[in-house]
Amino acid sequence: MEIVWGCLLAAAAGLCGSVPVGWIAVRLRRGVDVRTCGSGNIGTANVMRVAGPRLAAVVLTADVLKGVLPVLAARQLGLGPAWQVAAAVAAVAGHNWSPFLGFRGGKGVATSFGGLLALEPLAAAGVAAVWLVAVVMTRYSSVGSMAAGLAAPLFLALLRAGTPEVVYGVLGAALILLQHRGNIRRLLRGEELPIWPPSGGGSQGPGAGASTGA
Repeated sequence: MEIVWGCLLAAAAGLCGSVPVGWIAVRLRRGVDVRTCGSGNIGTANVMRVAGPRLAAVVLTADVLKGVLPVLAARQLGLGPAWQVAAAVAAVAGHNWSPFLGFRGGKGVATSFGGLLALEPLAAAGVAAVWLVAVVMTRYSSVGSMAAGLAAPLFLALLRAGTPEVVYGVLGAALILLQHRGNIRRLLRGEELPIWPPSGGGSQGPGAGASTGA
């Protein structure tokens, strides 16, 4: 029965993770497709750019919960760490490749963080600190996201987390880098869009700039 419940939970996590909260929120609030505005991403940074910090906070919370809730549900069902990780990975995959958006989606940073928060809260705290420092130093959400993703398996190893959790950290880092390959190219060309403009900079209109990491 563990296999049956584990597979059902992973499928449900993938389906829930695929709900494009950022796209829905901006469509309802502003009546526009967030993919045609700012960076074109459906994540928190672009929602903040297009619709403001309050709506961005709602989207961030929802995307983090996509990762938290499957892990908690797995524990409630008595499933072990491997199934907890499988459910979290399924949620991230659903978010990244949503069938509701033609199997495209976000970059999985917030949802990956949610899974880590439920699996190893101390590692999640360290990752959040890395993200914050990197963003403050560079003003690029993408740099913060990639730095945090790479830090996750290191924190998990330092905390002597179990093998499934470390695998989650490594896989999460790989997926974040994969989803940020365009950002890496733009960073190398000096064309990446900062999470907030320089002093005196104007706001970004529809279609302006390159995508950020959230």
